[in-house]
Amino acid sequence: MSFNPNRLRPLLGRAELLTPAEMARADAAAPTLGVPGPVLMENAGRALARAIATRIRPCRTLVLAGPGNNGGDGYVVARLLADQGWPVTVAALAPPRPGSDAAGAAAHWHGPITRFSPEEAARAELVIDAVFGAGLSRDVDGLAAETLKAARRIVAVDVPSGLDGETGAIRGTAAPAELTVTFFRLKPGHLLLPGRDLCGDTVLADIGMPPGVLGQIDPQTFANVPSLWTLPHLATESHKYTRGHVTVLGGATMTGAARLAADAARHAGAGLVTIAPIGAALGSAALGSADVYRAGSPGTIVSDEPLATLLADQRRAVWVCGPGLGPDAAHATLPTLLAAGRTVVGDADVFSAFAGHPEGLKGATVLTPHAGEFTRAFGAPGADRVAATRAAARLTGAVVLLKGPDTIVAAPDGRVAINASAPLWLATAGAGDVLAGLIAGLLAQGMPAWEATCAAAYLHGRAAFLAGPGLVVEDLLPALRLAIGEPEIHAHFGLGRL
Repeated sequence: MSFNPNRLRPLLGRAELLTPAEMARADAAAPTLGVPGPVLMENAGRALARAIATRIRPCRTLVLAGPGNNGGDGYVVARLLADQGWPVTVAALAPPRPGSDAAGAAAHWHGPITRFSPEEAARAELVIDAVFGAGLSRDVDGLAAETLKAARRIVAVDVPSGLDGETGAIRGTAAPAELTVTFFRLKPGHLLLPGRDLCGDTVLADIGMPPGVLGQIDPQTFANVPSLWTLPHLATESHKYTRGHVTVLGGATMTGAARLAADAARHAGAGLVTIAPIGAALGSAALGSADVYRAGSPGTIVSDEPLATLLADQRRAVWVCGPGLGPDAAHATLPTLLAAGRTVVGDADVFSAFAGHPEGLKGATVLTPHAGEFTRAFGAPGADRVAATRAAARLTGAVVLLKGPDTIVAAPDGRVAINASAPLWLATAGAGDVLAGLIAGLLAQGMPAWEATCAAAYLHGRAAFLAGPGLVVEDLLPALRLAIGEPEIHAHFGLGRL
């Protein structure tokens, strides 16, 4: 699986992700706002031709055209490349519907036409896949599948045929593209796996779609980019108490987890961070030792006061419950924190503690399961992980972050962000503990829950990239300074560009 650190930069200011149904609504609304369908199709073909010609030298090219608008874009790019001297042939899986925009585009193609077959695809040096778009309603199989499999080099129009633009899943079969050109806004499937890998390099082209269509659609799914959130602003009069107090419950054996979460909360900007060893908090010295934690970072407070005493201090507003805690301790403490009305980031062992009983998680502010933990608490997410994460957020009333290489952040109100800032080497022990602490540190400074979780996910991934391959979790914390110091992040800190 490849990782492109620049994948998200073109999405600043264009963070909305449109499902295939929403994109169809945009296409339908465009003529009412003054941009007819044939103009959009011509512009799409022009964008395709430009993207191809700037990356690939002229070669024997076969355009595989489907019967819908995707095929119509294929006829346009065939004509435009042929006008530039490329040897182009078109093969149609089926003719366009009479009277459609695609039929109009096909009528302007006067070049060679050949059979839609694996043999023709294998002979071509470049295949342009304009067979099926993102709104695929059935699996790709039979002749279409065999023909695409035979291609040596593919450029995809909108998405590789067989990729579900809403879920990123493969419908039947899908041949990977080295380049995918899509229009107006990305689809969720461009960022969700395995779709993200199938698309290769992805170009988002402006085709003159009226901006007003977004107001008619009101999209609720976004790419997680810095323009989506604003980090806390430091005022001249800020001090440690105005920057919030995070308390991390610490387990008796896996003590590194709480220490990582606490250090991450401090790096995120929390003014005060306390580790409360769970044995002491529950009044049982045998269950934990404050001395282990006191040997850690000197800037972290360690308190062995009982949980009830700690909760009596209203300034301790934000808590992290779960990392290294053990299921029994998580089951004993989470309800107490929730009953006290605290802002709680639930991670790790809280999902084992309430396996099969997600109602026990209601009242948490943020929940951060990986796929196995999600399955334990909520059931398997299935092919549509965005829908599953949304459902979990609605059920619990919490922001739910489903961790993975394409992390999904869902709010109870239906908003979803898909994160693509994390490199492969972030998959290392302890990284989730750091993420939980980052979220808590931002929450303590007053960020809204969904925005804080999105920002933490982005910075977490970006820090891992800056730390580089060979990363171990201890490398993440100093790299956070680098991530937060990048110009686009500084702009959202209210500090201007460096």
